[in-house]
Amino acid sequence: MLETGQSHQWEVTTPEGSVIDIYSFPFTDVDGSPMILKMDIDVTERKQAEEKLRDSEEKYRNIVETANEIILITDKESIITYVNKKMVDMLGYTLEEFIGKPIWSFISEECKSVVKMNLEKRMRGVSESYELKLIRKDGSSLWTFLNAKPLFDKEGKYIGAMSMLTDITKRKEAEEALNIIEAARKKEIHHRIKNNLQVISSLLDLQAEQFRNRENIKDSEVLEAFRESQDRVVSMALIHEELYKGGGLETLNFSPYIRELVENLFHTYSLGDIDISLSMDLEENVFFDMDTAVPLGMIVNELVSNSFKHAFIGRDKGEIRIELYREESTEFESENCKSTNFILTVSDNGVGIPDNLNIEDLGSLGMQLVASLIDQMNGELELKRNNGTEFTMKFTVTEKDNLAQVGLSSQESR
Repeated sequence: MLETGQSHQWEVTTPEGSVIDIYSFPFTDVDGSPMILKMDIDVTERKQAEEKLRDSEEKYRNIVETANEIILITDKESIITYVNKKMVDMLGYTLEEFIGKPIWSFISEECKSVVKMNLEKRMRGVSESYELKLIRKDGSSLWTFLNAKPLFDKEGKYIGAMSMLTDITKRKEAEEALNIIEAARKKEIHHRIKNNLQVISSLLDLQAEQFRNRENIKDSEVLEAFRESQDRVVSMALIHEELYKGGGLETLNFSPYIRELVENLFHTYSLGDIDISLSMDLEENVFFDMDTAVPLGMIVNELVSNSFKHAFIGRDKGEIRIELYREESTEFESENCKSTNFILTVSDNGVGIPDNLNIEDLGSLGMQLVASLIDQMNGELELKRNNGTEFTMKFTVTEKDNLAQVGLSSQESR
C-alpha cells in the first residue's frame, strides 16, 4: 500500500457475526515519513437491512411473476413500463414488445372510449374497476376485469398507474351463450304470442262474418265493434312480430312499428272514393319497452281509426298526419335515471270535433280506452280543433325502465 500509494477497503466478519468494513489510507506526516490510516466501521445493521430488502424484493418479485393475474405499470402518458410473466403468456407478446409501448396498442377498439374516460378519473386520484377487452398477438380477444390504482410522486403529481387484470374470458363466453339462449327463448315467446293473437283476430273475423250473414242483424255497430276489437288485437300482435323479427329483444324500434300499424289500418278501412293520404314524421331509432310500446301503439290505433271512421264524412279527400319526436332540451337525470319527454301527435284535416264537446264527453269505447292508457303512462292529452282534429300526447320515458335512443327524423308521405 505504501509502495503504490493507493487506499484499500475490505470486509471482515467477526466470530460473533458482526460485519466490519475496514478502510486503509496511505499518507505522509509532516516530516515526510510514510504512514497508514486505518479505520474500522461496523456495518452489521446496514448489511442485515440490505439482506432483508433483497429477500423482500425477491419474495415480491416471485409473487408478481407467479400471480394468476396480469400486473402492469404505466407512466403518466399511458406507456407500459412493466408487465409480469402472466401478461406475456396470456397475450403472446414478448416482454420487449410490451415495454415502451402505449397501452392502447393492446386494447380493443370498442373499449378505448371507456378506458379514456376512466383514465381522466384516475389522473384525479380515483381508483377504478371495469371490464376490459384486450387483443392477443394472434388477433383473438381476452376479456379481463381491471382494477387500477393511480400513482403519485412525493409532490402529489400523477406519474402513472398500477393495474391488475383478471381473466374473465370464460365467464364472458358463458354469459354470451346464456344471452343467446335467452334471446331465442324470448323470440319463441313473442312468436307464440303473435300467433295466438292472430288466431284471436281470425276468430273475431269469423264471428263477424256470421253476424253479417244473418238477416236479422241490421245494426252495423255490431260489426263495427268486431272490427275495432280485431284492430286492437292486431296492434298488439304487430308489437310481438317486430320483437320476434328483432331477435327477441326487450325493446321495440317504435317508428317502423307505427308505420306498419297505420298501413294495416289504411288497408282495413274501405272509404270508397275518398282519397286519404298518410303523412308520418317519426323520429328514428326510438326504442320503447313493452310497458310503453303496447299502450302507445293502442293509442295510435284508436286515434287513427277514429279519423278514418269520422273525419272525412261528406269529403272526397283528406290527410292523416302522425308525428313522434323528442321534446327539445328535456333530457334530465335524477337518482341515476335519465329521462326524456316525447310528443306524439295524431291529426287530420277532416270535419273536426264540435266545439261544445271535450275529450271527457267523447263517450266511445275507443276514446275511453285512450284516456285510460294515457293515465296508465302518466301522460297528458291535448285536443285542438284547427282545420280538423289534432290530438297531442306528452309522455316521459326513463332509461332505468325503458331504453330510449333517439336519432335523426325522416319525413315520409303516402
